[in-house]
Amino acid sequence: MTPDRAAPAQQTATQTATHWLVNAGLRPTRQRVALAELLVGDGKHRHVTAESLFEAAKSEGAAVSLATVYNTLSAFCDAGILQEITVDGSKSYFDTNTHDHPHFFWEDEGRLTDAPSDQLVIKQLPDAPEGVEIASVDVVIRLRKV
Repeated sequence: MTPDRAAPAQQTATQTATHWLVNAGLRPTRQRVALAELLVGDGKHRHVTAESLFEAAKSEGAAVSLATVYNTLSAFCDAGILQEITVDGSKSYFDTNTHDHPHFFWEDEGRLTDAPSDQLVIKQLPDAPEGVEIASVDVVIRLRKV
């Protein structure tokens, strides 16, 4: 589920965040709402790391620990309202846009952004081994300044 893009202008970030959580079947606790406000309160998609969200929450005065941020991001992913993108096998970014789409990873900046999905063409995937199915295909295009 994505943030309600057609929300009335008078809807507050707290209302948008609460609506996002409730529609996903999550209880809107104080800490979840505070983090959801930072993620979707303005109705825009974003890519965050747990650390960047933690720092943003601290700067807004939210009383959350880094462990709470990690647990909350995991709950949001489990509910299907965030997508986790792993870069380098260990660094995770969380995307509020849960539709299938490719990403650019800006190596020099350690930043993840959406790539134009209309320009990506995948002609064929390899067959999955017997007894399993392909759950998803993540495309991360690494960029480096020349």
